[in-house]
Amino acid sequence: MKQVRVVTEFKKSSASQGGQQECVEVAHTADGGRAVRDSKDPAAGLQFYGPDHWAAFIDGVKAGTFGG
Repeated sequence: MKQVRVVTEFKKSSASQGGQQECVEVAHTADGGRAVRDSKDPAAGLQFYGPDHWAAFIDGVKAGTFGG
């Protein structure tokens, strides 16, 4: 399995700052992707997304694909 290295601090979504209880934190990885974790339980583990998958996710968010 490829080792993925987190290269920045985790940041909480700005949408989660106002008292939201369910939120995630995101950090950059060495390969240009992102690592995502649950802000309430950071020790529970990480999910990793490569640069192409992260870009597709962001494009989907901007396009309203996820119904938000």
